[in-house]
Amino acid sequence: MMLPCLACEARFVPDDYFGACHDYNRGRDLVAWTCPRCGNRDEIRVLPGELGFGYRSHGRYDVLDRIRVPGMSRRRHDLRLDISLDRRVWRVPTRVLTVRTATPA
Repeated sequence: MMLPCLACEARFVPDDYFGACHDYNRGRDLVAWTCPRCGNRDEIRVLPGELGFGYRSHGRYDVLDRIRVPGMSRRRHDLRLDISLDRRVWRVPTRVLTVRTATPA
């Protein structure tokens, strides 16, 4: 199975594709993905058995295109998303933002 970049149409084996996933946004349930070939950055929704591509619109994410990935599953954790396919598991961490406090002058 080969998974596509919708920007440059390159195709990747699952290990390369899911290895390029980063920054899981648990609140919006989105994964950031950067194409290893062209550098395009997409946000995708990992659903059971498919990847959803779309756009943020009016405070929500509208899935416009779906790519079927038979056998793929997902599991949400507090600080990561686990994507499973064919006995492999890819862990996509949540980016933890640090808050800086102002120091008195």
